[in-house]
Amino acid sequence: MSNQATASVKVTHVEEQIVEIVSDSGEGAQKAGTAFAALNAKMGNGVWTVEIIPAEVKPPARSTAGASGIRVRFGQEHMTNMGDQADLVMAFNEQVLYGRINQEAYRPGTVILLENKWKDSNNDKIKAQYAKALVDFADRGFVVKEMPLEEACLAHTKNPKLGKNMFILGMLVWIYDRKLETALEEIDHLFGRKGETVVESNQKLCRAGYAYAMETLDFRFSIEAKARAKELVVMNGNEAVGLGIMASGMDLLSMYPITPATSVSHYLGDALGKVGGFLHQAEDEIAAVGFAIGSSYAGRTACTVTSGPGMALKTEFMGLAVMSEVPLVMVVVQRGGPSTGLPTKVEQGDLLAAIFGAPGDAPKLVIAPATIEECFTFIPRARQMAEEFRGLVVVLTDANLATGVQPFPRPEVKPEQFNIPFEQGEWEAGKPPYDWDEKTGMSPRPIPGQVGGEYVLTGLAHTNFSKVAYDPSTNQTSSEMRSRKFAAFRDNLPTPKVHGAEDGDLLIVGWGSTLGSIVEAVDRARSEGKKVSTLHLRDLNPLPRGLEDIFKRFKQVMTVEINYSDPVELGEDRRYAQLAWWLRANTLVDIDCWSNVFGQPIRPGLIYDEIVRRLSEGGLR
Repeated sequence: MSNQATASVKVTHVEEQIVEIVSDSGEGAQKAGTAFAALNAKMGNGVWTVEIIPAEVKPPARSTAGASGIRVRFGQEHMTNMGDQADLVMAFNEQVLYGRINQEAYRPGTVILLENKWKDSNNDKIKAQYAKALVDFADRGFVVKEMPLEEACLAHTKNPKLGKNMFILGMLVWIYDRKLETALEEIDHLFGRKGETVVESNQKLCRAGYAYAMETLDFRFSIEAKARAKELVVMNGNEAVGLGIMASGMDLLSMYPITPATSVSHYLGDALGKVGGFLHQAEDEIAAVGFAIGSSYAGRTACTVTSGPGMALKTEFMGLAVMSEVPLVMVVVQRGGPSTGLPTKVEQGDLLAAIFGAPGDAPKLVIAPATIEECFTFIPRARQMAEEFRGLVVVLTDANLATGVQPFPRPEVKPEQFNIPFEQGEWEAGKPPYDWDEKTGMSPRPIPGQVGGEYVLTGLAHTNFSKVAYDPSTNQTSSEMRSRKFAAFRDNLPTPKVHGAEDGDLLIVGWGSTLGSIVEAVDRARSEGKKVSTLHLRDLNPLPRGLEDIFKRFKQVMTVEINYSDPVELGEDRRYAQLAWWLRANTLVDIDCWSNVFGQPIRPGLIYDEIVRRLSEGGLR
């Protein structure tokens, strides 16, 4: 297409788009998508990303299970979830698309820009696969545009496999009428540490992709960028957790690498030392939590970050933090399970493990951020809770939040977010290290080195003087004090607000990263006159008061979650999703559930369909 013809290409204005870049592992699709997302965010658009990560580190090339890449949803409004089916896909081969087709990621009309080098492959099997896929894609209603992307890249790099991603980025910049100069600045940000030569090479490829799209494509889109009242930052949930650790004033992060939590340590490896903190990579999960407890005992409240299998290994030390009443913050980035499960996929399967995961009565505070911004704000709060409560606080995020990228207002770090100052004067003579208040169970905390505050820490049943004791009254009293702290904390929790009407036919209750999808689905149903509302919980243990009164104002109450729930056919014998089970036990209200474990975030369209089905059936299943 000539430049003159290009000038006549109609630019279609849309409110939002969903773009996917899908490739074999190692071809840089995620880096291109992250750069594109950041570009849109910096231009003022709402953005949400979801990484497409195969379970294997290096899966076979051209395989359905090996699909790697990223989804970017961007638009005029604030984006809170990954949306439904994609509008445009950039695909490096046809086989990886089937991994996404199996997850219903595309719809009739989805435009696929497909690398066509496979049609002339020397391997007859590959040629046949490619030809068969083209027929199949057409039958499914996809709009496929074959493109010699690798051949086009060869004019600008000797290794197109390593440069095609920036070429693709340039194409997307043209297709969506983005600012090329801003994209080039983002490339400088991404590759600046690798030197000027690397930056210039990638910028050259981006310009080439932009020019190639201009010459060859006959469609363009434009999405208005709304002016933002506040300065924004753009990051993923793990980076937000790391920033929150620094903002909280915690001096130590002790962790062992585990997917999908590892990038917290990658981020803080560069940043934590600059603010006087210390990153400890332990030899295993047990050592990591032990190191953190030791730091907290010494007066430096610490954080440890892990995922489900790591939390399982930390269980004994979790009990120690509860019994010894040592403040500790534990961030658990949930993934699919059990065992190794789905290490790169999302699930909300660790709620009950976090609440009950320690022998005996081991009350722990459990909270769950619902947005990437809350991944930041909840960490300073968790530190304060741990020190006031004098115990363990578990912060449940998940893979959706961990790897998703979203802009949010630049945080304002306030002095009250930092640590509670300790009384460093002489400990009162004769005052026990566990001077429990009989009403609240709370007690001041002596610090080793404080004159008169020396005591021996123990994980055994103990008196208020930390003396090992097995008599009935001592164990009963200490257990009651740990429980009363819980009740006192619950009294200070605000009752969550209902989104929508205060009463109606259906109330959907959620937690964690499902917030955006639930709200979008509920708002769609409400716009059609359906009497449905939603309530999202951040405080999960203890639960806030007032939930029973809210639930009773609705004809049906159900949770939407990403964890187990058995099929309808099992009737009364089926298992309930985890939050539904927990709410039923605490409120004695007949709360139902709808959930899945697809290993991906729940799309708002699926929730909307379930809302319609529930209301049409007129009752709980």
